[in-house]
Amino acid sequence: MAMPNAPTMPGMAMATPAMHAWSWVEVSTLIVMWAVMMVAMMTPSAAPMILMFATIHRRRTAEGRPAVPIAIFVLGYFVVWTLFSVVAALAQVGLHAAALLSPAMAATSPLLAGGLFIAAGVFQWTPLKRTCLDTCRMPLSFLMANWREGPGGAFQMGLRHGLYCLGCCWALMALLFVAGVMNILWVVAIAAAVLVEKVVPHGDRVGRIAGLGLAATGALLAARMIQRH
Repeated sequence: MAMPNAPTMPGMAMATPAMHAWSWVEVSTLIVMWAVMMVAMMTPSAAPMILMFATIHRRRTAEGRPAVPIAIFVLGYFVVWTLFSVVAALAQVGLHAAALLSPAMAATSPLLAGGLFIAAGVFQWTPLKRTCLDTCRMPLSFLMANWREGPGGAFQMGLRHGLYCLGCCWALMALLFVAGVMNILWVVAIAAAVLVEKVVPHGDRVGRIAGLGLAATGALLAARMIQRH
């Protein structure tokens, strides 16, 4: 069941069973759905790093030096987000069991939604966020400092970049639970926010300003909930 008046993602209906004891098949399907979602959302913002890696790869090949496979670098990157997908899927199962999510994976509790907004907003201003975002915004510097030879080295570089990317974006991804991954506009908005932060000039400043808005929205939701009680 999708959120009222919210657009749904084609082919996702099978991934939103009603609230009941989840089977391993359903959990596995949920993990796959999250993994596909992460690939779709993170690929645009990872493109500058991947393209820079490809440029270095071509130059090394032209110079007759050992080339590092691009596909293995990308694989390492998405291994990190696949592991995140496992955690997100298990979190969804737990939140469903606590009746805090609708079948469309949207928060049913204003306190949960408010808490996620506040956490994401505050995280935008933390040193960890700044360090990870700065690394993601400087592909050449990252590759020069972390270059490793061979397939194993490419995989290791992909993993390392994936970890920086996860450190930068995990709180924003948690906001998927606010309106649900069945809400395509919400998914696109979060993916766009990540892209702006990483690619657009002064995107880091935009992210910090957005953090203030997120925290304020969360505080407002929490305050309204408290007033009702």
